[in-house]
Amino acid sequence: MGLGPSLSIRQSQQLVLTPQLRQAIQLLQLSNMELETFLAEEISKNPLLEARGEEGDEQQAAEFVTDDSDGGEGGEDGPEDPGADNLIMGHADDDRPLDRDWTSEALETDSFSDVVTSSVSDEAFDFERVEYAATSLAEHLLDQLHGIGGDVGNLARVIAEALDETGYLTVPLEQIAELTGAPPPLVEQALAIVQDLDPAGIGARSLAECLALQAKAADRYDPAMARLIDNLDLLSKGRTNDLKRICGVDDEDLADMIRELRAYDPKPGCQFSVSAAEDVAPDVFIRRTRGGYAVELNQSTLPRLLVNRRYYQELKSGPQDKTSRAWLSECLQSASWLVKALDQRARTIVKVVSEIVKRQQGFFDRGVSALKPMTLREIADAIGMHESTVSRVTSNKYLLCDRGLFELKYFFGSGVQSSEGDGAAAEAVKAAIKQLIDQETEILSDDAIAALLKQKGFDCARRTVVKYRESMGIGSSIQRRRMRKIAG
Repeated sequence: MGLGPSLSIRQSQQLVLTPQLRQAIQLLQLSNMELETFLAEEISKNPLLEARGEEGDEQQAAEFVTDDSDGGEGGEDGPEDPGADNLIMGHADDDRPLDRDWTSEALETDSFSDVVTSSVSDEAFDFERVEYAATSLAEHLLDQLHGIGGDVGNLARVIAEALDETGYLTVPLEQIAELTGAPPPLVEQALAIVQDLDPAGIGARSLAECLALQAKAADRYDPAMARLIDNLDLLSKGRTNDLKRICGVDDEDLADMIRELRAYDPKPGCQFSVSAAEDVAPDVFIRRTRGGYAVELNQSTLPRLLVNRRYYQELKSGPQDKTSRAWLSECLQSASWLVKALDQRARTIVKVVSEIVKRQQGFFDRGVSALKPMTLREIADAIGMHESTVSRVTSNKYLLCDRGLFELKYFFGSGVQSSEGDGAAAEAVKAAIKQLIDQETEILSDDAIAALLKQKGFDCARRTVVKYRESMGIGSSIQRRRMRKIAG
């Protein structure tokens, strides 16, 4: 073998993700709300893109650009990436028009007032209806400390800002005294002021102190209640006989005291938590029809994008250099592809959800007890797509049906064998376990629950019952027996 330079030919195949294909894949996994944010950024970068509804004039010169738009005008626009649609949808030759009347389609699921809004109000805004609300626990407490001055007031403000989100004081008083240079008695006086603020139980250093503060605020902190709060460990173990002896009360009085404790809030600061739950808007509607179920996209949250072709013609007919023509051509190509990708995204979602509804029709007919085990691969094989595509479509998306709002991922999961042969989903088994426990007159053991599930057609072992029960936060038979005893 000679040592020296040589030439060789090698043949290989390689799949390259173009920027347009990456964008189409990205659009699949976005929810409608996330898609609206994404399109707002695209509109700010591309002058040819417009969101329908921004202008009140319906006669604005904007329309969808299909694949044939300006395809034969010069060679500047460039051909679109071939094969990208096939990788996503397999419908590159779909000639369905994209310039649909989104407003009329939205009226099928939304009221006219949701689609067309008036810009003029018949009634002036009433500022007297505006109510102030504190945005955090610290702000709520500082508002109440507004009239308290001096060193005690300043220390009370320090303590109020040191509370955690549940309303507890986790910083030792000695540390506060050391950091502020104040004497410990003055710090304790400031803490007493904070603990007297609204809501009751704030500024406590333990659960017992939190309950005691609320009992004092309700004028229920008598010696018997004090001894009960000091022995919460016995209450958690269900040792009611010991509690009656310690508190010096009978069964009726003890039951009344326990009911009083249950009415208290163990975390009073959580009602001012700034991390409020986000509103979830459904991406798909499932509507019952005479022939089965219809799948409809939520047009009220689905962004409506157009390409302003007239503005493109005006820019193209004006004086331009080579760089400007290339930039304008790139904007048109990017806008046209984005509109087409949005249409493909919509059809892909409908296709996947339709197959889910078809396979889980028992759930929509009879509820969670009829939910069947299902995997992403089964859906992908049924509709002729890749499993990763189905995974992206079902991420961060919700459907709304007669039974409520559900995430698409809710319908996927493992299960157990059932008498019907198709198996039962884990959620169906959990629902059956919860129903048995809610309806039990005598506390059922896990073995007894497994036997009753087999009578219902679910082939579950005892360890499966334990796993599902613990995942739902339901206690064991011993714990449930104690709670029943405490509840009287």
